[in-house]
Amino acid sequence: MIENFISNYEYYKNANLKKYNTYRLECYAEYLVYPSNVEELINLLKYLKENNIKYIILGGGSNIILGRSCFDVVIKLDKLNKIKINDNVVVAEAGVSLIKLANVCMNNNLDGLAFAGGIPGMVGASTSMNAGAYNEDMSMVVKEAKVITPEFEIITLSNKELEYDYRDSFLKRHKDYICIETTFIMKYKNKEEIKEIMDNRRDRRIASQPLNKPSAGSVFRNPIGLSSGKLIEDAGLKGYTIGGAMVSTKHANFIINTGSASYDDIIDLIRYVKNEIKRLYNIDLILEQEIIR
Repeated sequence: MIENFISNYEYYKNANLKKYNTYRLECYAEYLVYPSNVEELINLLKYLKENNIKYIILGGGSNIILGRSCFDVVIKLDKLNKIKINDNVVVAEAGVSLIKLANVCMNNNLDGLAFAGGIPGMVGASTSMNAGAYNEDMSMVVKEAKVITPEFEIITLSNKELEYDYRDSFLKRHKDYICIETTFIMKYKNKEEIKEIMDNRRDRRIASQPLNKPSAGSVFRNPIGLSSGKLIEDAGLKGYTIGGAMVSTKHANFIINTGSASYDDIIDLIRYVKNEIKRLYNIDLILEQEIIR
């Protein structure tokens, strides 16, 4: 019985995951578990594997679409939240908020994560998916990542071994490798200069993105040399609605939850937009958001 095993963990039964995903989709976890440290995490992973219990690890809940009404076990790494700074080398555990880390670096006159000041993700998930904005991404500052292997060993993967690509990496393609810590190499810069860049980008986000509505960020990757948002806008799809999901009237590459969107609403709208862009421009838009089942 899993409850006997996790009795010493912080956990919740039949937990509503609505506040843990930025689309604010209504779905549940039979067990929502918070390991206190890496040892607890490994022990939990071993137990789940030995008992054939399905699980997902959930970061900040952005850039994902939760695709089930109920998950068996959802693991949150929020308690793995230590940050260490040694000169220009920053080490952060997987459960550190990327926004928090960007601000900590700024306050220590360290530049490299200014692009991440508005990304509502966690270090582990952001390392895995190569999160980015404003033509910068994690691959530019990550030196290495400490991961748990499918055999429950802890190894370190270099930047090269992480096989970074646009919103992609070895870790994203191999879900049984779990990032627990990331080392960053930063550059020294006056914090006022970094703050100016971060404030400018914050203002640009506020002006151009529907931050007051539940969404999961950019829906599609930008085709080479093109903007997905402009393609969708030029196709006349701003404001197009299926159920509770709508193409944002502020930024066409965002789908927002108008209040009652379901997983099916969002997926159907994504499929419709993709088909229309293919029909009109013969361009295959690639989904940037990740469907979690």
